Amino acid sequence: MTGQTGNGWRLIPIDVGRQAPCTSFSLKMSADPATAKSQGVTAAAGALTAAANLGIPAGSAVYSDIEGYASTASCKAAVLSYLSGWTERLHSGGYLSGFYSSASSGIKDAASAYGNSAYTRVDHIFYGWWNGAADTNTGSYVPSTSWAGHQRIHQYAGEVTESYGGYSINIDRDYLDVGTATPPTADCTGASLDFTAYSTVQSGSAGDQVKAAQCLLKTAGYDPGAPDGAFGAATTTATQDFQSGTGLTADGVIGPKTWTALLSGGTAPTVRSGSTGEAVTRLQRALTAALGRTVAVDGAFGPDTDQAVRDYQSSRALAVDGIVGSGTWDALQSGR
Repeated sequence: MTGQTGNGWRLIPIDVGRQAPCTSFSLKMSADPATAKSQGVTAAAGALTAAANLGIPAGSAVYSDIEGYASTASCKAAVLSYLSGWTERLHSGGYLSGFYSSASSGIKDAASAYGNSAYTRVDHIFYGWWNGAADTNTGSYVPSTSWAGHQRIHQYAGEVTESYGGYSINIDRDYLDVGTATPPTADCTGASLDFTAYSTVQSGSAGDQVKAAQCLLKTAGYDPGAPDGAFGAATTTATQDFQSGTGLTADGVIGPKTWTALLSGGTAPTVRSGSTGEAVTRLQRALTAALGRTVAVDGAFGPDTDQAVRDYQSSRALAVDGIVGSGTWDALQSGR
């Protein structure tokens, strides 16, 4: 592989792994979003090993190939969760994430969730749209402002027979507009997210809570620059973009509502008394911000967390059952 790249070739590494759960393929991802995300992490870990063995350097984009599917809400949620796991694991290994699919299914679904903080957005798209146009126009499938920074490959013709040196081969034709980039940090290593209270921060603020907010913004796909603990112009812009994408007032000020949305971002599995893990940790942080009182952050859904959930549900006119399902997660992730 190194010999080929030395000859001037550039590579598009593609992982053809699990497919959408609403297809007839034998190897499919789970229809359960949490499981699908875990499967995406596993697939990316394998891709990282393969890339290293092939001499594909860190900083390269590796594409997950998910063939076209008839999209439904549940199928879409599984695919986007799988891609979140894929992207987060690639980022942790220093690689960029790419996604290949048909423009009318997988790519359209990814575009519809471009600013959705519940999912980690892929860095590059590679879309099949056999319209014969050698360009990176996406028509009505993807807004022109999404993945606009040299992040597109268009497969504009398929199953074309060409001859080289007297030999015929059947190929697809692609048009590329891709560039180099630094993989963003997908987690908040080095920045504490656990506080007994979340203060309002805005332009001019500084300190550990600003650094935490910057890291959360970056993880959500809104880049404030390096998390340095200084709330400058780039952090203000990233905050406004996040707020706009979440449906909050885009004032660039991170108060209780924006903290709640940032801290609760990610997958939304149902958790309840007895649950443990990362989702419970996010929940406890978000409740601390939303309720304005300290909820111990220990990743264990015990009596105190149960009471905090019930208090939150009651104050937001939600069903008061102590169970954090889609309704409660939706409220938290929208900053209510």
